[in-house]
Amino acid sequence: MALSLSSTCSSFYSPSRRLAPEPPRRRFAVKSSSSICRASWQELAGVLVFSAIPFTAVKAIANSSLGESLRRRLEEKKKEAVENASRFKAKARKARADSKWYGQDRPRWFGPIPYDYPPYLTGELPGDYGFDIAGLGKDRLNFDKYFNFEILHARWAMLAALGALIPEVFDLTGAFHFAEPVWWKVGYSKLQGETLDYLGIPGLHVAGSQGVIVIAICQALLMVGPEYARYCGIEALEPLGIYLPGDINYPGGALFDPLNLSQDPVAFEDLKVKEIKNGRLAMVAWLGFYAQAALTGKGPVQNLVDHVSDPLHNNLLATLHI
Repeated sequence: MALSLSSTCSSFYSPSRRLAPEPPRRRFAVKSSSSICRASWQELAGVLVFSAIPFTAVKAIANSSLGESLRRRLEEKKKEAVENASRFKAKARKARADSKWYGQDRPRWFGPIPYDYPPYLTGELPGDYGFDIAGLGKDRLNFDKYFNFEILHARWAMLAALGALIPEVFDLTGAFHFAEPVWWKVGYSKLQGETLDYLGIPGLHVAGSQGVIVIAICQALLMVGPEYARYCGIEALEPLGIYLPGDINYPGGALFDPLNLSQDPVAFEDLKVKEIKNGRLAMVAWLGFYAQAALTGKGPVQNLVDHVSDPLHNNLLATLHI
């Protein structure tokens, strides 16, 4: 700060710099604004066009002769597919009725302690432990909507947690070195206008050389687009000759269940419970990631390593100076 002030004052009193001195503040403002969006309009247009290719291709195929043949083929097989889907749903209902995770005898969040649980929580959905202290599930339509949103956020939280932990683990163990392995520092580097190599490979930038606006557009198109298509219903892919036998949350089929995990209805109902339990854990974990980053400035793996090496001095109370 003192250095910048002295250099500014000398620019006023020096004869060679008396005319139109350039204030440092203005230079920094230009730098910060250019770091937010460094892409030209051609690059922005290219990102939009490239991201629209899958949707345009789907629409073009659906309106082509190939799409017509796919639809005719689907119509021939759809009756059999619907019957198979109906039989599977009947087996799923029986498996849910026999499972310990569903129904009136399912585990509750208070365990054996007596409690007046809400009567509208009947245990028909996975992960229903009778917990609704805010009464969000009283309206059935809102209850189904909230469950859809919970499944959506749980799956994204699990994927995001994996993406936040693996680079840091690889970097700390020496298996693979990234230019910036800590999840929050990657975003901070982009706000500073730095260029990052994708997967740590020199020269492989993808969106690493772009500003945050281009990355935000890519995120919106890559995440919101597929989720919106899924939310519109499983019939959205029928123009391509693809029939999805499930529902909005568990579409099934070769696209959404390539490992055939839903082939066994009993195991599939248990997997639904495991998915929502791990998804809730991932969402809570992200609250911890945010708090750790704000308090320590480190990644979650480094925080864990520090705590294990010295638990008496590296813990929440010590961080808060309590």
